[in-house]
Amino acid sequence: MIHVCFGLHDKTGHYSKFTGTTMLSLLENANTSLSVTFHILHDNTLTVDNRDKFVCLAERYRQAVKFYNVEELCAGELSEITRKISSAKSSYFTIAAYYRTFIPNLLPAVDKCIYLDSDIVVNMDINELWQIDLGDKILAGVPEILSYKTADAMKPSFPLCANDIVKCEDYFNSGVMLMNLNSLRQEKSKMSNALDFLSTNPRFTVYADQDILNYCFSTQTLKLPPRFNQEIFYSRIRGNFFVDKEIYHFAGGELRLDLKDPFNRLWLSYFVKTPWFNAEMIINLYEKFSTILKDICSERNKYMINLSAAMTRKTRAFIVLKSELNRLVEKFSVKSGEDVLIVEPGAPLQKLIDLIKTSRDEKIFFIMLPNFPFQALTEAGLVKGKDFLDGLELLSEIKIESHWLLRAI
Repeated sequence: MIHVCFGLHDKTGHYSKFTGTTMLSLLENANTSLSVTFHILHDNTLTVDNRDKFVCLAERYRQAVKFYNVEELCAGELSEITRKISSAKSSYFTIAAYYRTFIPNLLPAVDKCIYLDSDIVVNMDINELWQIDLGDKILAGVPEILSYKTADAMKPSFPLCANDIVKCEDYFNSGVMLMNLNSLRQEKSKMSNALDFLSTNPRFTVYADQDILNYCFSTQTLKLPPRFNQEIFYSRIRGNFFVDKEIYHFAGGELRLDLKDPFNRLWLSYFVKTPWFNAEMIINLYEKFSTILKDICSERNKYMINLSAAMTRKTRAFIVLKSELNRLVEKFSVKSGEDVLIVEPGAPLQKLIDLIKTSRDEKIFFIMLPNFPFQALTEAGLVKGKDFLDGLELLSEIKIESHWLLRAI
């Protein structure tokens, strides 16, 4: 029997689908002869509908899922964490990040388990991780330095390492862990001491539970190769877009609705098989896109109305780099008689200000210069939308941040 644990805080009711997608990816790739029990550590934010979907998903693969309400079962421990670590409820990470520290007590009859974050795709047989021999180690995880390559590059991101409290080569990512629960049950005092230390040193709690676990067990953790926790952010930086039999971690909001990216396609290929992908989700997605586009169009319309008013009895003039000249002619349909001033990068700013001031009652200037200091124009008494406009801004594409849209559906 393989035991897999999740921590879940779902304030909006929209986050459970990520946990469900991780579950499904694991089940799709697991040896069919193996039994898996999922243990979901949740709070009162878990809805009945999402709970039913988890059960439905597990039963589809003839596996089991169990639920543990930490607000009821671990009220004292939870209160101690929120009291000692002020950022526990207000940081980038939700309070669920700390739920994994309750696993040893909530599963008293289980010797070991696998812990997984919910922003993960298990694109391999989970038995490969399960069968790793921990020996005398308490945990197994992938060291962060395998992504950063050098200690000097890594230290600025991890205060425990920057202050030499934990060695860079020992600091591990807690998103994927193999946990020796028997050994962890013997370490209650160490965990309590860690909370006391971090409560008086809040600068060391940037990564929530990960800092607690590293403070306690960094030297007692078996180092795993990257394939057991391949962070998408670093794969993209390295230009490695080949999807392999690995565990992929979308830490830091790396998941997007972008089908050109193979990692996004991988996640979506599993998500569409979950109970969360249904007619209601498609309708919600359509409605949210419609609302966003309606708001964008409304803002653009207001902008164009104001622009029309500003241009009354004025002619257009353009200040442009030579490299942007073709795009200017194509996009703005420049007419004969309209001034086009071609400038070189780093052209004297004061000369441009004087030029605009001289003609401000007759012309409105479209400035097409990358990284242009528009604040200098306003400080000189010129008015955006009346005396000048950012021409490149008008040509910019509409961008919709799909990562938060995905979390909302």
